Amino acid sequence: MQALKSAMLTACGLLTISMIMATAAPAAAGGKVNVGTSSDGGLKKNTLYAQASKVTYDTSKNGSGSSTGPLTVSSGNWSPPPCWYAPLWDPKQFERENEEGYKEVVDDARQPSYAKQSVAQIREMYKNGEYKDYNKAKQGKGMWWGAVENPNEPDILKRLACNNKMPFWVDNGKTPPVENAIDPKVLAGLAYQQLKVPDTAIDLSPKGRQTVNLATWAWLDKATFRPVSVTASVGAPLNISATTTATPVALKLEPGTKDAELHPASGECPINKDGSIGTPYSKGASDKTPPCGLTYLRSTPGGGAFKLKATITWKVEWTGTGRAGDRLPDGIFGTTQNVTVREVQAINR
Repeated sequence: MQALKSAMLTACGLLTISMIMATAAPAAAGGKVNVGTSSDGGLKKNTLYAQASKVTYDTSKNGSGSSTGPLTVSSGNWSPPPCWYAPLWDPKQFERENEEGYKEVVDDARQPSYAKQSVAQIREMYKNGEYKDYNKAKQGKGMWWGAVENPNEPDILKRLACNNKMPFWVDNGKTPPVENAIDPKVLAGLAYQQLKVPDTAIDLSPKGRQTVNLATWAWLDKATFRPVSVTASVGAPLNISATTTATPVALKLEPGTKDAELHPASGECPINKDGSIGTPYSKGASDKTPPCGLTYLRSTPGGGAFKLKATITWKVEWTGTGRAGDRLPDGIFGTTQNVTVREVQAINR
């Protein structure tokens, strides 16, 4: 951690003493966990940060089990925030962090002179410059805000993007006019990232091998596909939350070969009112066209298999503190299963 802080000082030339690093593990389904918490970058091991530096996820209404997975944004450039700004220190905490960090750098013979000059300039700005004595005269009237990384963002450069802005003061009850300042909308995006939905291993009839030119019925049980939701919250002094809900709306079939007909022709099967998809095959329906399914027009070559992909589209909406419901981009989640097709003209089912 200390090596990273020094490297960032060298690369940027100007960086807050108190690097805000996200160290919590990703959320798991079925309970409550804290992620997006801040640490002190190795400067002070027992520092207590503001509750608003923590994002708590309630996943009790999320999907669970080994067959669940995260949603992929279906289209567009939207993605959950890789970092955000939150109230992290009161004036006394901020003074302690900066003074101890300043001393640590300037007393370190390994630090180059320009790094020492940079931290000295930062200290001067908060102690005797733009701010006076770390705003200790405003103790209890506001907080110092800083960057928090999203530990679930795989791109390290995106996670560090908020560190290009120095910590700034915000009076209690005020909303800072900066992008990605923590608010219900940001929390909704973070909750989206924690959603877990069931896989789409569909039931087929006939079971086992399929037959050329004979319709294959496909369906999913109504008990499997239900809305799931995650609530993201931060505590005092903000006390805000957002709940993001994903609802299944359609199944899309991709047969794994061009030599197939889809039912319906779009390959998109709507969700029934009871939450099921398609209709299970019933005896005597072999000459009917399934409401959801496909017909293979040739057999699989060489004893192989076609890769039948089934993808569920999930409509995603959110509500939050002081905010009415709003939409987020649809998400998709799918699985692939092997289908073997044989050259038989008729079969009894």
